[in-house]
Amino acid sequence: MPMFEGLSSRLDGIFKELRKRGKLNESDVDAALREIRLALLEADVHYSVVKSFVARVRERAIGAEVARSLTPGQQVVKIVYEELINTLGEPGRLDLSGDPPHVIMLVGLQGSGKTTTAAKLALHLRRQNHRPLMIAADTYRPAAIEQLQALGRQLDIPVYSEGADVAPPLIAGRGVRAAGQENASVVIIDTAGRLQIDDEMMAELAAIRDRVHPQETLLVADSMTGQEAVNIAQGFSDQVGITGLILTKVDGDARGGAAISMREVTGVPIKFLGTGEKIDGLEVFHPDRLARRILGMGDVLTLIERAEAIEMDEAEALALEEKFRTASFTLEDYRKMLQQVKRMGPLSQVLELVPGAGEIMKQISPEDIDRQLKRVEAIINSMTLAERERPRILNASRRKRIAAGSGTSVQEVNQLLKQFRYTQRMMEKLSRQKPPANLRGLFR
Repeated sequence: MPMFEGLSSRLDGIFKELRKRGKLNESDVDAALREIRLALLEADVHYSVVKSFVARVRERAIGAEVARSLTPGQQVVKIVYEELINTLGEPGRLDLSGDPPHVIMLVGLQGSGKTTTAAKLALHLRRQNHRPLMIAADTYRPAAIEQLQALGRQLDIPVYSEGADVAPPLIAGRGVRAAGQENASVVIIDTAGRLQIDDEMMAELAAIRDRVHPQETLLVADSMTGQEAVNIAQGFSDQVGITGLILTKVDGDARGGAAISMREVTGVPIKFLGTGEKIDGLEVFHPDRLARRILGMGDVLTLIERAEAIEMDEAEALALEEKFRTASFTLEDYRKMLQQVKRMGPLSQVLELVPGAGEIMKQISPEDIDRQLKRVEAIINSMTLAERERPRILNASRRKRIAAGSGTSVQEVNQLLKQFRYTQRMMEKLSRQKPPANLRGLFR
């Protein structure tokens, strides 16, 4: 499910009506704001945040800022966008000042995704040229220790553990000392959670905090919890003290209001967004980018960053660019490109970042998009290399074999070939005009 699908869809409908009007009077603005208020409340945005947000938008929308605009509807959208950024707060930045090792403590309820997030954060920091070490301090759930160790082996990142029989504050303290001895520059402590906030958990977290003095205490919160996530964040903020938030499962949240509410209610910034199950599914929080996604405007910068992160071979990128320029793109090239796109995440998530793709997403479900991509890849994989390079040799018997091998129909094979021929013709037309944009900015 695309991030904030329900909220984005509601706001898009409201803004379309606004854009149709040549002029806006106060009653038009109030009618639109009533709809925006309802959309935000239905998306689980905290009522106090909604009240403050709508008041700020109204103050600006009924003033000269809109009255003097040639496109008042567009101007209201701009105001909503700017106030949404204001509500979401500052970009996510970790405090890693001072002498290493820098200590980051992750806290949260059981099931929020702390252990997986610890590994995602460690990978992110290693990509920033840090030397991370993870500490397994969740002794109440032995599976958490085993999971963190398995993730450490997978990523080749060290994990400090003393098993489940040692007090977590002792494990954390000795783990930080071990990090100094092993020349680690940053330590990530995975702590225990409960199904709900209780005094015992908070006392233990406070004991760990007082022993290791973390520079960052980050609350890992499941954004699908809705309004309750705001109360959870407030509880941790009041009793333990948190310096930032990591919101998990944001890609699976049809409402997403917790992301808009938590920063304003707690007063601490959102640092990261957890997306998907893959170990690299962690994004640095950028309020402007998230606001664009909520308003259905796309997010090109995140799309480019994801493309850069897949680290496509430079020679392969140059070869693909040449194929586009000379209109010699083959099905084998198409297969390789699909594999690169898959590494960026589910296609439904990638499309969500593309400006203007919102209309496509409304017509086709995310499951259908990803299912269709798998079918296309299965069809191409069932071809021989010669068939991929020279699709014109695909006669009826070959197409029947490919359909059987890919678990599809001959009609689906024919449809793919028809679409591919159309793409080739478009490339041929483009090759006669100015060269296409350099692809190395996206695939490198």
